[in-house]
Amino acid sequence: MSSTNNSNNLFSSKLGLILSVLGIAVGTGNIWRFPRIAAQNGGQEGAGAFLIAWICCLFLFSIPLIIAEYGIGRHGRKGIIGSFIKLVGRKYAWMGSFIGFVATAIMFYYSVVAGWCLYYLVESITSSLPTNVAQAEAVWYGFQGSYLPSVFHAAMMAIGGYIVVKGISSIERINKVLIPSLLLVVVISLIRAVTLEGSGQGLEYLFTPDWSMLSEPSLWLEALTQNAWDTGAAWGLILTYGAYMRTRDDITISAFQTGIGNNIVSLLAAMTIFATVFGTLGSSMANKEIIELMQTSGPASTGLTFMWMPQLFSKMAGGSIFAILFFLGLTFAAFSSLISMIELASRVFVDMGFHRRNATIGICITGFLLGMPSAISTDFLANQDFVWAVGLMVSGAFMSFAIIKFKPEKFRITIVNNKESKVQLGKWWSVIIKYVVPVEVISLLIWWIYLSITSYAPESWYNPLSAFSVATIAVQWGIGMALCYFYNDKITEKTIAADKG
Repeated sequence: MSSTNNSNNLFSSKLGLILSVLGIAVGTGNIWRFPRIAAQNGGQEGAGAFLIAWICCLFLFSIPLIIAEYGIGRHGRKGIIGSFIKLVGRKYAWMGSFIGFVATAIMFYYSVVAGWCLYYLVESITSSLPTNVAQAEAVWYGFQGSYLPSVFHAAMMAIGGYIVVKGISSIERINKVLIPSLLLVVVISLIRAVTLEGSGQGLEYLFTPDWSMLSEPSLWLEALTQNAWDTGAAWGLILTYGAYMRTRDDITISAFQTGIGNNIVSLLAAMTIFATVFGTLGSSMANKEIIELMQTSGPASTGLTFMWMPQLFSKMAGGSIFAILFFLGLTFAAFSSLISMIELASRVFVDMGFHRRNATIGICITGFLLGMPSAISTDFLANQDFVWAVGLMVSGAFMSFAIIKFKPEKFRITIVNNKESKVQLGKWWSVIIKYVVPVEVISLLIWWIYLSITSYAPESWYNPLSAFSVATIAVQWGIGMALCYFYNDKITEKTIAADKG
């Protein structure tokens, strides 16, 4: 393989690695998705019980899997499929393919959401903020009814592809700018939000636990899905960046920095949004009404971020500046995550012997075309978000299976705890990967199927054309798995042959 593929370059520093992996983890999941999920899982007293479940899932699901991803990637020095082949053999390459398939399916519509963020950034700079629901809806539906979602989707794929073509050094450089800038924006926005009169009530609601909620399995399902979504655990993205990790960088420390750093950003974003919503609406609405507004999130979960936040900014002093900052932060977060998804898919083809430039251009064109249905229809996008967000649990199960097949203790001792490790990973990790993660995934999937049949879509759970049915997931996952399994040998041969060449 020619050196122009940039496949064997490494991150130049530990800071570059952590900022780039935070670029994966910190995305719209933290700012667009997390506050809404927290509100939807709040009880009468508050949303604190959801936060407790979400933090438990960080330590019992996300961080153990992030350790696994760093280890598999650094050990394999390949993308998701090549690293799976090296760890557990060619027979199971299809599992690595499916993990990559899920992340790439998310990329198709994630790029569309990233385009929305960029549009609203431009809109907040060039236009006055909407002052009421009618104006906010006019902006949103006017945008969605035009060709602009497709244009901004194309722009995000093109800019992301331009950076990925240049390899890991380019990705590292852009994240060294994006992530510190994003953190600065989040902190400034939070400081402004908590100075609003009434903001304290929003924070009180966010952090007060309604203890009875912890007995609800649906709360744990949402907490696990959200934590997998916003940390990037089990997507294969951290594994892909792990392939560029230096041998002397400590996997255990890096995983804890990644997971905890990501969750801190999620909490800061939620505090900003809860404080802003309560601080702005508290004088005219009761707390219960405000929570209902946050829970009822509009088409494809867009209401809070894209309809209400601009209105709320219009009501506060200096709001236009904070609207620009908010959408700048959201755009940076979305873009840094999108880059990692393009890199994951491109690296798979680079490992098969394709030139990096050709692989990336091919992925970006495919990503644009297959993302178009989501750009045209928010209903289609909502379906894709539903199908592939839950698919992350299967990715987690496959990642766990690979470690179990290799032997968790062997993985811990020979791959994670190398001679240069500053912190030795304990046996607790092997127990979580071998027993806790599989039990979490299997029990939550069974519970989710039960809920779908009895609550989410009782009338249409068997209809694959129904947007939120069990059948639509079964069909789409089935197609994905069948393709990965059917082409297993072909993909494996190409990857091994390119490595030898």
